[in-house]
Amino acid sequence: MEYCLATQMTLRAVSKSYADRPVLDGVTATIRPGERIGIVGENGSGKSTLLRLLAGVDRPDAGTVTVCADGGVGHLAQTLSGVTVADAIDDALAELRELERGLHAAAEAQDMDRYGDLLTRFEAREGYTADARVEAAMHGLGLGAIARDGSLDSLSGGERARLGLACLLAASPEVLLLDEPTNHLDEHALTWLEERLRTHHGTVVLVSHDRVFLDRVVTAVLEVADGGLTRFGGGYSGFLAEKAAARVRWEQDYEQWCAEIARLEEFATGTAQRVAHGRAMSDNNKMAYDRNAGRVQSSVASRVRQTAERLRRLRADPVPRPPEPLCFRGHFVTTGARPEFRIGPVTLGARGRLLIHGPNGAGKSTLLDALHADAPGRVGYLRQEERFDPERTVVETYGLGRAALLATGLFAPELLDRSVGTLSEGQRRRLALAKVLAGEHDLLLLDEPTNHLSLTLVDEVERALHDYRGAVVVVSHDRALRRRFRGIQKGIQDFG
Repeated sequence: MEYCLATQMTLRAVSKSYADRPVLDGVTATIRPGERIGIVGENGSGKSTLLRLLAGVDRPDAGTVTVCADGGVGHLAQTLSGVTVADAIDDALAELRELERGLHAAAEAQDMDRYGDLLTRFEAREGYTADARVEAAMHGLGLGAIARDGSLDSLSGGERARLGLACLLAASPEVLLLDEPTNHLDEHALTWLEERLRTHHGTVVLVSHDRVFLDRVVTAVLEVADGGLTRFGGGYSGFLAEKAAARVRWEQDYEQWCAEIARLEEFATGTAQRVAHGRAMSDNNKMAYDRNAGRVQSSVASRVRQTAERLRRLRADPVPRPPEPLCFRGHFVTTGARPEFRIGPVTLGARGRLLIHGPNGAGKSTLLDALHADAPGRVGYLRQEERFDPERTVVETYGLGRAALLATGLFAPELLDRSVGTLSEGQRRRLALAKVLAGEHDLLLLDEPTNHLSLTLVDEVERALHDYRGAVVVVSHDRALRRRFRGIQKGIQDFG
């Protein structure tokens, strides 16, 4: 990592691999001071890698990473140090405490130049309000009741994560690098964090899958996909709008390519037929007829050759056909004396919708397993963690052939023959989704269906669920999905 005088964050032709698997391939990007950047992409695409490179935790295999910030750089993924909660807080504020001691020393030595320099840095880091920020962060993130002399070992994983975030925000470095900061936060803490980041005096770069959080906080988006990095302005809504516009352009380009192919083929066929039939000889002037016919045939032959060459070039560089929108197929079947589907206190009809929410470990996945065992009719089940044979290829695991899998748009052709064991978490989730999409189902059981998928694919899944004609039971903590869900919502505690 390079350092310099002016505040800046840049990556130039950066590449990074792990165990010979390329994650980032020659990416270049600039993050301007004061921006709030959301890094998005599927699990395993390289989001956290990008954050670690900016934090200086990892080094690139090639290219340069330049990070300059007089006000400091804070990285959420850093582990807590110390024995007690107070130790962790003191460690987070160590730079500010050092500046404060320097101010006192410079004042006693009457070194006004050094005092002025330290004071500027101390005030830029809002050092005078550091203790107040500690209190605000602890209460805002639901940690107000935790004793400062309490052991770090006595905290739960969620409490430790929230304490780490509170310490980082209290230290208030100029640059905040946050990896999934919304994990382990309730609605109150999420609202507090959103407001805190919107008012941060500096730059924020964060990785998040929370669409509501991204929409409320970020001013621009960096999408990591296939080793590349693409920037979208206009916040999260701008990102969605640009992705939708790109899809429309793709469809238009494909339609134009098809139309041009058809036009050229028709021209070539029609011209050949006209030449074959020829033109009748007039005035018995055979010499003139042969001379004119020769010129016509030469001109026609030239146009046919030009058409054939144009066709060859178009076919050599085709516009790929856009995949059809995702579609869950089937409808709810009622048989015999069971016209409805009962789940605890809930009765689902033909197009019933039920969303179950609750804390991790409360039994939501266990409930879906039980429903899967007892449900009537044809059931499609998307588990939170699907187990595949790691030695089998993607297309073998899918089981319905290459063409059918490519038509879903979930996999590129070069991935079909890869073994499942080499796939990223996001790619394995796509494979599980493809298998559910392949069948016709009366009832869908979906366990955290938005996990590990790109945000644009998540929107597609939501649209497909909206159009599905059968019954749906979904378990999700996704705030955006829950807010848009049209159906019954119940907590796991309602199912005894």
